[in-house]
Amino acid sequence: MKPTKPFLSTVDMVLIALFAVLIAICAWISIPATVPFTLQTFAVLCAMGLLGGKRSTVAILLYLLMGAVGLPVFSNFGGGLGKLLGVTGGYLVGFLAATLVYWLFTKLAGEKYWARLCGMVLGLLVCYAFGTTWFMVAYAPATGPVSLAAALGMCVLPFLIPEAIKVTLAAFIVKVLPARVKALR
Repeated sequence: MKPTKPFLSTVDMVLIALFAVLIAICAWISIPATVPFTLQTFAVLCAMGLLGGKRSTVAILLYLLMGAVGLPVFSNFGGGLGKLLGVTGGYLVGFLAATLVYWLFTKLAGEKYWARLCGMVLGLLVCYAFGTTWFMVAYAPATGPVSLAAALGMCVLPFLIPEAIKVTLAAFIVKVLPARVKALR
């Protein structure tokens, strides 16, 4: 009988844990707002581009589980199910949707640099769609219904330039870092 390959190697598990912690650290770097400005999405984009679909999905899942059990890994040192179910929880869960979209796209298009970059952008769009929809649903009980235009004005438009910068920096890191770090090749 031929031995089966494990789902994740030891190096995979270390990289997954490292990126889950990196996402938490980047979440703590925050400018408070209705939806806080953080470097969290930058870390998620780097995880997708550097770890690939499977490992980045597991890293995001680990990050979300750490937060769900109450570890202060979310923005403003938040944690717990209340944070996941609150107005910004859709963006957190949207990270998982983003990595799944990235994984599917790169599975179909290949692991070429342009495919990874397109997968990161598509994943980010899915995250914003998921998060904004969730925001509209979670925000309504406290203040009444919020229109799509108002939600986009609060949750998307202020972030377009910062997100473009994050995507650009993540794309640069995805291009340069694997050549210098053997585990990422």
